[in-house]
Amino acid sequence: MRRTFEWMIGLRYTRAKRRNRFVSFISATSIIGITLGVTALIVVISVMNGFQDELRERILGMTAHVTLAERDGTLSDWREVAERVGADPAVQAVAPYVQAEGMLSSPPEVSGAIIRGIQPDLETPVTDIGAHMQEGAMQDLHGGEFGIVLGSALAGSLGVSMGDSLMLISADVAVTPVGGMLRQRKFTVVGIFEVGMYEYDRGTAMIHLQDAQALFRTGGRVSGLRLKLDDIFAAPAVARDLNQQLGYPYRAQDWTQTNSNFFRAIQIERTVMFIILSLIVAVAAFNIVSTLVMLVTDKQGDIAILRTLGASPGSIMMIFIITGVFIGLIGTAVGVGIGVLIAENIDVIVPWIENVAGTQFMPADVYYISEVPSRLDWANVGLVSLMAFALSFLATLYPAWRASRVQPAEALRYE
Repeated sequence: MRRTFEWMIGLRYTRAKRRNRFVSFISATSIIGITLGVTALIVVISVMNGFQDELRERILGMTAHVTLAERDGTLSDWREVAERVGADPAVQAVAPYVQAEGMLSSPPEVSGAIIRGIQPDLETPVTDIGAHMQEGAMQDLHGGEFGIVLGSALAGSLGVSMGDSLMLISADVAVTPVGGMLRQRKFTVVGIFEVGMYEYDRGTAMIHLQDAQALFRTGGRVSGLRLKLDDIFAAPAVARDLNQQLGYPYRAQDWTQTNSNFFRAIQIERTVMFIILSLIVAVAAFNIVSTLVMLVTDKQGDIAILRTLGASPGSIMMIFIITGVFIGLIGTAVGVGIGVLIAENIDVIVPWIENVAGTQFMPADVYYISEVPSRLDWANVGLVSLMAFALSFLATLYPAWRASRVQPAEALRYE
């Protein structure tokens, strides 16, 4: 009965009264503030999760889970090493590669690029480039035919399309009787890919491994091996095991090392955004303090009557805790509902806003990803909800304690 009495009065105090509607206005402001804060937190964290997943997927679509080479950045006996590495049950596929910088020329346009020499039959199981071909196929690269596959943005900047020829100029200088000359070779465009990450679409070109070895004068050596694993999150452990098994001069690096700056930056930004947006919830939650302080002042006569009827200080305190927590729960629940709704439909909402505004929020030539991704994590939703509830509860303690300290005689003196 006592708990029912406390809940009945505590919930009743959340509604407006004729004597003081300003208290109810502050309560509504607190609810709106908590709602906005919780909504913003859920949406921003979901977008950050989406960015992290998209970056990982697109980066690993072009790079490898683990790369293996000797300390000098090359690998001579790559076939033997590939057999040993491929015997590991955690390794799905192994592919050799030659990588170097070069200049692509299609007069009057010139552009620098990362040139990667590959064996198409071995490369296809390792990366996802073959699934992102706009024209042609990776299998159209044949040794000795000097074909080249370009990123879509790179092909656009050079003004070339399928079947066109361009000149690939190596950064190495060849010594001739008439002096030093840059090595160059004419290549034919046999494919165009688009992975959706501007850095790769604008700055990467693929040629056959045999052509790359001939152009860059590597002989039978390659730059290293690229490994694809069953579980990308096992990459650090696999790389560590390979370093122990193969020993010097081999060195294995996993994707968390070669792309650490991207993911560390996202994690830091995610943490900072969580802290900043949590302050919105904190400010809104502590508006509950002012709401309850004014409510306690307004209800001193009621408190005194309840005390004279036998209500204990603990019951009075519980009444006002219930009032404040109820305000926080409403704001949190509404914020979670709106936040989840936006996070689940952001792929529809953002394009609609872009169409209405006539602009693009994330141009492909500026940002790594040109679309706003989102991944809702219910663990994060639970964390945000718990934080908002905890702040709302803490905000009620001082005003509720003040209410429990009201003396009936003092409160009724001027009634």
